[in-house]
Amino acid sequence: MNFLLSPEQHALVDSVSGLLRDRCDALHVHQVFDTPGEAAFDAALWSALSELGVPAIMVPEAHGGLGLELIDLAIVSEALGRAAAPVPFLGHALAALAISLGGSEEQQERWLPALASGEKIATVAFGEGPGRWAPDEWTLLGETLTGTKTMVPNAKEADLIVVGLGTGALAVVEKGAGFTVARLDVADRTRPLDTVTFTDASAELLANGTVAAPRVFDAAAVLLAADAFGGADHCVNMSVEYAKIREQYGQPIAAFQGLRYQLVAMALATEPARGLYWFAAHAWDALPDKARHAAAQAKAHLAETYLQITRDTVEAHGGIGFTWEHDTHIYMKRAMLDWAWLGTPSRHRQRAADLAGW
Repeated sequence: MNFLLSPEQHALVDSVSGLLRDRCDALHVHQVFDTPGEAAFDAALWSALSELGVPAIMVPEAHGGLGLELIDLAIVSEALGRAAAPVPFLGHALAALAISLGGSEEQQERWLPALASGEKIATVAFGEGPGRWAPDEWTLLGETLTGTKTMVPNAKEADLIVVGLGTGALAVVEKGAGFTVARLDVADRTRPLDTVTFTDASAELLANGTVAAPRVFDAAAVLLAADAFGGADHCVNMSVEYAKIREQYGQPIAAFQGLRYQLVAMALATEPARGLYWFAAHAWDALPDKARHAAAQAKAHLAETYLQITRDTVEAHGGIGFTWEHDTHIYMKRAMLDWAWLGTPSRHRQRAADLAGW
């Protein structure tokens, strides 16, 4: 693999990053956090990202998509993580991927064009409690589904949900098919999570869902790792810039050796980890024998690194780092979600060890 982005990938990142700078600055993200009531997403921002083709990245060209690879989706996830963007990217991308990989030609034609354009929003329901991936505990009785899924991203806004079932199969449940949604009170208000209760909900099995399910899970780990890298990298840069302008004892605090060491340690922990998620995405695309192991390693290391970097960022900012008005708590809360969703770092390390035969 050439560990450099192509000109087309640079153009993709530049266009997404430029839009986020214009439409999703820190003040805008704070407004999402400060809005009373339930956390939601920025529909206007999602519409603008849809115009750039973000929901279409991995959808086949035959169904209105761009037909690109996971590395392309991952570098967009990094940009969204850097901006702490309040959009339903994660669940939507995974649901579209599940249908692209597991749906029959008829199922793909029915659902993917609207997902690629952003006309409809989709999500995935995999969680069986904090951090658990247990589709084998679910079964589809005839054509109906009964049970509860939790930690479902943006279920309240979703037009359809891809649900993990018994034997690793996947099924699609459309809005109005017989389910209720309760928004969870979670720390990260930029990415709402819901509990979904299905009561004899009409569901349709994806034709090749058992093949697609583990691939979608690995892709989720890579996208979380990419988001974590983007957030951690932003926190390092934010801390460095603050150290340059904050003065103490008549000089910038960047002059103090103790803080310099801390900032260097933060940078050294973050920048080399970019290659972990790049390789994991490349392995998913081109090295199937290494894909699952690489995804587990990337998710474990980057999620843990991100959470530690946010703690260091609070320390580097001193008293202001503990305030609601500063950006630090937003990134720490996103780090907590990246750390916990679909398995903690320790769970993914165990998975990597098992896959390696240790």
